[in-house]
Amino acid sequence: MNELKKSILVSLWFMFLTFPIMVIRVNTIEKTVLWRWENMAWIGIGSFVLSFVWRWAIRRKEAGDAVAASGEKKTGKLAEMANNPALTNTFRALFLVIFLVTPWLVTTYQTNILISFLLYVVLGLGLNIIVGVAGLLFLGHAAFYAIGAYSYALLNQYFGLGFWVALPLGGVIAALAGIALAFPVLRLRGDYLAIVTLGFGEIVRLVLENWSDLTGGPSGISNIPRPGLFDATLSVADANIYIYYIVLALAIITIIAVTRLKDSRIGRALQALREDEIACEAMGIDRVGVKVMAFGLGTAWAGFAGVIFAAKTTFINPASFTFFESAIILSIVVLGGMGSNLGVILGSAFLVLLPEYLRAFSEYRMILFATAMVLMMVFRPQGLIPAKGRSYTVDDPELNAADGGRI
Repeated sequence: MNELKKSILVSLWFMFLTFPIMVIRVNTIEKTVLWRWENMAWIGIGSFVLSFVWRWAIRRKEAGDAVAASGEKKTGKLAEMANNPALTNTFRALFLVIFLVTPWLVTTYQTNILISFLLYVVLGLGLNIIVGVAGLLFLGHAAFYAIGAYSYALLNQYFGLGFWVALPLGGVIAALAGIALAFPVLRLRGDYLAIVTLGFGEIVRLVLENWSDLTGGPSGISNIPRPGLFDATLSVADANIYIYYIVLALAIITIIAVTRLKDSRIGRALQALREDEIACEAMGIDRVGVKVMAFGLGTAWAGFAGVIFAAKTTFINPASFTFFESAIILSIVVLGGMGSNLGVILGSAFLVLLPEYLRAFSEYRMILFATAMVLMMVFRPQGLIPAKGRSYTVDDPELNAADGGRI
């Protein structure tokens, strides 16, 4: 009953605040006043429902936090399904088949959207190595995306290199740039590291914008060739489908590589660096080598994605690689769940696919997006799919009796 009273008071307060805007409409031409009382009714009903639902959700969240703090573990149906290998493998195969046949069932426009989605998956997974696995706050990922794109464009323009030669070279050049950035920032962490990487991203963009003799400046580089399929002449639609399968293959390779990396010795060292840098070094892990490796591995995937982006658009300029791109990629990682591959895929779908399919609600799209972000940060700050920790069992009877055998 107390919650109902609070929700009623909230609705009355909102009705009072929005009364001049939502109810009164003055026609200055005819000098008349139109009273829109139905708007006040909708404001009252909407604010009452939202207030009640919000309080209910907060109570559920507090109850869940209390259960988590008490050490009790609750496994829901989704968790049980995720732990079933046969079921998860079936879903993976099903999604793979869907993605393989989709380009032949949709329009060229839809194929382009899916290419952008897969590119952001690759970018997000690459940044996830640095931010999610290694725990380094990185705000300049778009710079390495640009390095990969311009590597292909310039190598083709000045040396005549094709797409398949430029693809690995773009990743290597971006990785070398990431390693070069890693050495000056080895002692930095947190906000200081974020500021330096943000500055590096802006430096790269300004160099591309002002070195007109090499990069074309603000005019960019055009007529970048698409990847060839032997000697076949492809139409624009066929070329898009071909690029779609290339980026799909790259996304699958990236998912497998990042998953294997997290479970490897290098991945364990990166996760130890994330948890406690001082303890990590005290345990004999080479902090310098691990940080350099994180920067090199994470930025390499941005280089690969940049090469494909240049081949897809056939035109690039510095305006395509602003800080907004870095912010979107970082949002994908944080929203999906830092350290979680599936979370990055869902985050990419939320931030890339959903805005495209909500163009019918273009006036309210950003409001819906901002509301969803606020709700995520309040109710699931760990992301859509948080990374799972691992537990290990030992055969010591004393430890088994004391802690259930888990370390």
